[in-house]
Amino acid sequence: MADPIPIYLETGSKRTFACSVEWPGWCRSGKTDQAAVEALLEAAPRYAEVARAAHKRFPKVDADRLEVVERIPGNGTTDFGAPAKAAKADLEPLDRSGVTRLTDLLSAAWEHLDQVVAGAPAELRKGPRGGGRDRDEVYRHVLAAETAYARSIGVKLGEPSVGDKAAIAGFRKALVDSIQEAAGKPPRGKGWPIPYAVRRMAWHVLDHAWEIQDKS
Repeated sequence: MADPIPIYLETGSKRTFACSVEWPGWCRSGKTDQAAVEALLEAAPRYAEVARAAHKRFPKVDADRLEVVERIPGNGTTDFGAPAKAAKADLEPLDRSGVTRLTDLLSAAWEHLDQVVAGAPAELRKGPRGGGRDRDEVYRHVLAAETAYARSIGVKLGEPSVGDKAAIAGFRKALVDSIQEAAGKPPRGKGWPIPYAVRRMAWHVLDHAWEIQDKS
């Protein structure tokens, strides 16, 4: 029998996130717990591409293998549309190899976003009421969010410009280096645990990469 795939559910009053414990970025939401799990299953083939790019063996996924190992009460951020809480597993110490695995997957998520952006039109399809951001606005939003996320693990970095590939590469290297240096250390002050920080960053990167794909 194949090993179960641990996930957790973060449930707010309006939205639930179903997130993989072991695969940062494989995290989707829905209006109910069941809808979130179904969205997670639907995203598995997309996430598998990221895992392959990171040279990680992604498991064969089906509903019977998913095991809910924790249920977390959400908050306003959950309902707004972002996974807001660390799981119990995020508080366990990480060795160097564990941190390297996380940063490999985060880097693969970045690479996937860059590939999607390079192949997408500048103007994306708008919603039924004409709302929504275009490609570069989405990319700029991701960079701005990561600048804020970095502060949550004690890293202060300047936000790179959308068109400055060298600055973006330097920003990401500095972030990865800081994550790797934090291996085995507790969060700074009220900062985020490293596994949660990487999961939040990778989720945000892939959420918007897939948004760009879907609206291209």
